[in-house]
Amino acid sequence: MKRSQRLQSIVELHVLQEKDALQVMGRCQQHLQEQQKQLEHLKVYRQEYLAKLADRQQLGMNVSQLLEFRAFAEKLDKAIEGQRQAVLVQEREFQRAQSKWEERHQRTKSLEKLNEIAVADELKLENKREQNEQDARAARSARKDGANSA
Repeated sequence: MKRSQRLQSIVELHVLQEKDALQVMGRCQQHLQEQQKQLEHLKVYRQEYLAKLADRQQLGMNVSQLLEFRAFAEKLDKAIEGQRQAVLVQEREFQRAQSKWEERHQRTKSLEKLNEIAVADELKLENKREQNEQDARAARSARKDGANSA
């Protein structure tokens, strides 16, 4: 088996690994976007809730209602902080997946280049071999012609 054929098998394997890494990166990016969207929803809900609290305070409310609103607002703040942490974790996962894909992509490109060089070297060697055979046939033919003339 030629070197280029062996390299091509390795390139194909690395192309599959790169494709898998790209799919993992895509899933991580999708999860990150979902986590970010959930965080944004929590923030919007908190703003709406605090606006509702302000409206209710304008109308007047008793102390227990105020304490309930504030307790729930604190729970929202904790949920938002927890979601921020989830977003950070997912960002790190995405960055890891992206780095792995970039590494695989570079490796695949390097192997493809190496394979191109091997193919070019094999072609040069084959052309040189064919040229040597043609030169040898021409020399034999010239000797036969020279021997037949004498």
